[in-house]
Formats: sequence, C-alpha cells, structure tokens
Amino acid sequence: MDRDPSAEAGGAALRGLSRVVSLLCAAAMALAAAALLVSLALIGWAVVMRYFFSAAPVWVDDLVGFCLVAIVLLAAAQTLRSGEHIGVDLLVERLAPPARRWAQAWAALATLAIAGVLVYNGWGTAMLARKLGLLTEGALEWPTWMLMMLMPVGGTLLLLAAVEGLWRALAGLPPLSHGAGGHAPDAEA
Repeated sequence: MDRDPSAEAGGAALRGLSRVVSLLCAAAMALAAAALLVSLALIGWAVVMRYFFSAAPVWVDDLVGFCLVAIVLLAAAQTLRSGEHIGVDLLVERLAPPARRWAQAWAALATLAIAGVLVYNGWGTAMLARKLGLLTEGALEWPTWMLMMLMPVGGTLLLLAAVEGLWRALAGLPPLSHGAGGHAPDAEA
C-alpha cells in the first residue's frame, strides 16, 4: 500500500512540534518545580523564625506569592498536554470518536484564544509597567514588568501546546493524555 507523502510530511512536522513543545514544557516544569521547592523552604524557614525566634521575615509572603504566579503560568502548558486541566470529561467521553475529536479541536481553539490574550495583553502590560517604572507593593519592591513577563511566557507555552492539541485533533490522533502514564510518546504522531 502506497503512503501519502503529504501525510508523512505532516506527521514529521507534528512530531517535530511535539518534541519542541515537550522540551519547552519540561524546562518550564523544572522552573515551576524549583519555584515550588523555594516556596516550601521559605515558608518553613519563616515559620521557624516566627515561632522560635520571634523574628518573622516580612518579605517571604511576597516572594512566595510571586513564586505561585510563576508556578501556575509555567505549569499550565504541560498540564494541558497531559490532560489534567478541568474539563467536562463525562460528556466528551460519551461522544462518538468523530464528535470527540471536534470537541477536542474546539477546546484547543478556545485555549488558543486565551493563550493569545495572555501573550498580547501580558506583553503590553509588562512593557507599560517597564516604561512607567512600576514597582511591586509590599516588603519587596521589584520591577513589576519582570513579574508580568510570566504572562506572555506562560501564554506562549500554552499557545504552543494548544496548537499541538489542535493539530492532533484535526489529524485524527488521540490527545497526548491518552498515552501511557498520561503522556503519549513522541513517535505516536
């Protein structure tokens, strides 16, 4: 049986995109995990300082809040890829395979729209904050634009994951979450 060269090229392109998105998401998850560990260590240290030495560091809450924003925005794309975002699984799983594929495509399109808003508005807001020289409020006075850059970075990762999901849905491939352990192998594309 002859293979369709355009299908093979599309499969190779999807595999390439999947590898790139996988590497970027893995790096973002590593940063999110590091931010989580830093938060845990800081909270533990602050509790010890507060209850044993009556010297609570006032800046820890601010830094942990910044870390939480980083954790959410950096982990969102991998959460999408592994099928762990909130969804109406009960309804979608009862659909026939073609309808399920279209539901997945619509979900990917909606995610693309949200990711686009994060990138566009996040970038604009960060650049405005940089231009105005805005600083965070509280014990730590950091340039606000640096923290706001997490929105376009996280949005770009989410956008890439949504493009991958849309491509998989339109190609008739199962979502990545249907692979072993919640992750499909790259070779599946």
